[in-house]
Order: sequence, then C-alpha cells, then structure tokens
Amino acid sequence: MRLAKASESLTATEARVLGLVSESKTNREIALILGISRATVKRHIENILRKLRLRSRVEAAVYSLSMAGCHASENGHCPLAAWRKWHESGRIGRLTDYFFSSPP
Repeated sequence: MRLAKASESLTATEARVLGLVSESKTNREIALILGISRATVKRHIENILRKLRLRSRVEAAVYSLSMAGCHASENGHCPLAAWRKWHESGRIGRLTDYFFSSPP
C-alpha cells in the first residue's frame, strides 16, 4: 500500500507541528510556538503518526526531513529520501528495520 504524501493528507497545523517535531521541539515548546495546549499538540502528533503510518515521533521527524529534501553527497544518494521511498513502498516497520534490512 502506498502512502499519501504528507502535503496531501495532513492539515496545515499538522504539517506545522510535524516541522517543529523535526526541529526537535518538545510538545511544550510546540504548544508555546503555536499558541495551543499541550494536549492539542499531542493530538496533532497522534493524527500525524496515524495518517502517515509511523510509529514514533522520531520516525515522523525523519519523514519530515526526507520530505524537505536532502543535500545528497557526491554519489547522489540521500539516505532520508531512500528511507521515505522504502516506507512508502508499503514495507511498514520500525525505523531500525530499514537500517538492518535491504531496502528495495
């Protein structure tokens, strides 16, 4: 099953929360920045994880960074983009599964 791109399935607020998660912000910091409660931030993160079929805020941060693009090394390989492609291919699993298996 292929996942929808983040921009297609997340609300504008969820996308903003996801961006802040990828900047290592805590729920409290996100709440202060957006002027919402910590409970609302938690709910947004739960929605993000469910919509993108992710298991943790770390995977959400990696996904967000992969969507933002990556400056590839000289060989043109971007690990974040490769992870996102593997994840969207339907091989849903833990982030560590990607690093210790052979992605397509």
